[in-house]
Amino acid sequence: MATTKAPAPPTASRRWAALLFIGLAQLMIILDGTVVNIALPSIQRDLQISDGDRQWIITAYTLAFGSLLLLGGRIADYTGRKRVFLISLIGFAGASALGGAAGGFEMLLVARALQGGFGALLGPSALSLLTVTFTEPKDRAKAFGIWGAIAAAGGAIGLLAGGALTDYLDWRWCLYINIPVAAVAAVGGFAILTESRREGRARLDVPGVLAVTGGLVAIVYATSRAESDGWDSAKVIGLLAAGAVLLAAFVLVESRVAQPLLPLRVVADRTRGGAYLAVGVAVIGMFGAFLFLTYFMQVVKGYSPIRTGVGFLPMTTAVLVSAGGLATRLLPRVPPRALIVPGMLIGASGMLWMLTLEPGGSYASGVLVAQLLLGLGAGLIMPVALNYATHGVDQGDSGIASASVNTAQQIGGSIGIALLNTVATSTTADYLSSHARDGLSPDVAKQALVEGFGAAGALSAGIMIVGALVVGVLMNTPRPEHRPATADAEAPAPLAEAPAHAA
Repeated sequence: MATTKAPAPPTASRRWAALLFIGLAQLMIILDGTVVNIALPSIQRDLQISDGDRQWIITAYTLAFGSLLLLGGRIADYTGRKRVFLISLIGFAGASALGGAAGGFEMLLVARALQGGFGALLGPSALSLLTVTFTEPKDRAKAFGIWGAIAAAGGAIGLLAGGALTDYLDWRWCLYINIPVAAVAAVGGFAILTESRREGRARLDVPGVLAVTGGLVAIVYATSRAESDGWDSAKVIGLLAAGAVLLAAFVLVESRVAQPLLPLRVVADRTRGGAYLAVGVAVIGMFGAFLFLTYFMQVVKGYSPIRTGVGFLPMTTAVLVSAGGLATRLLPRVPPRALIVPGMLIGASGMLWMLTLEPGGSYASGVLVAQLLLGLGAGLIMPVALNYATHGVDQGDSGIASASVNTAQQIGGSIGIALLNTVATSTTADYLSSHARDGLSPDVAKQALVEGFGAAGALSAGIMIVGALVVGVLMNTPRPEHRPATADAEAPAPLAEAPAHAA
């Protein structure tokens, strides 16, 4: 069995300095998932993109990211987490430069997919570096509280930054901005971070890579095609069936190969499995809210990009209060589901509030309430789920465990955006068709959009409520026990003394 080459424990000051640069890289990843959202109307007009294709600007990034994360996690484990961290920062910056210079829709999609590919290396290497850096339970809780706040608030911050850049410069700067951020993170990471990796020669699980990548791509593409072809079309049904078969084949392959891409022991733990599910379901609501509230404020209400970005500040504030204040304080004291389940239910109520949106309604009674509920819910979910995603895992598997939670996040976002966008556009089209006798006036068109946003919000809320019920049953980890980690522990100290249960 391969062992882990463990670094010497860093000093306290170096640990927190490391968190600064690791967190900066993670913030860039999260920002890039949403900073483009607020520029979508401008990009769509500039590059003449259809309503059905607009979601691919987001999905190309999240799909490439999510489908390659497991491979990225294994590469980080065996190649060296610091090395992969630095290389992926450089690649991400280069892909961002390519996207900013894009002259057409196809070039932009290629750049976004490349960003996702390098992000698939950067995400797991960053989270696994955090995991092996913070092993003391108290410091670990604080570090993951900060990390969760970055993950949850970063999306809303990205919308604000996207609005400012689009309004005062150009939508292309939503991509160019990654270059200086990546440079700072790379220089700081090179100076501060300590290398760690799993010893032994890795064998690339090619069948596993092909099966999981093909399966995820097929499912996401099927949901995106449903808007134009219909859910009962042969193409959509065939793609969904092919995706399910490939994912089943992936599980079979992973149970038989000597060095699996994703060892089933990593996900066959009720604590980690519940954490992955919570993250995947939460981002469906968060990404859906970012997309639809952006279009509601800009297209329906006529807000400028910068005003739209400012309009998302309450969500950022709510996340910071919930994650940085409430969740971080309670994380070491209560069972994880005592925070995650209420967070998912609060987030679901925020999505349901989108049913109250009206073209002539006020910001305070509509958008503001939805944002506050979503922000408070996400702040309870993300720090806890990200912390427990690497719960009790062997240090040699920290990269793949980190990749698994990032995969849940990105694939949840990809499928969620594709599915919710399909529901929204279909509902809008049906409304326009049924009101054609009234003429396609601006008021009718705006109401049609709002009907679509409400239908998508209701579906998202239903998914989050079901997810809360499943997590409540599955994630039976007790409250953490406070005791210091041993100096010679090979793996990070667990947050709770609970046996690993098969899901």
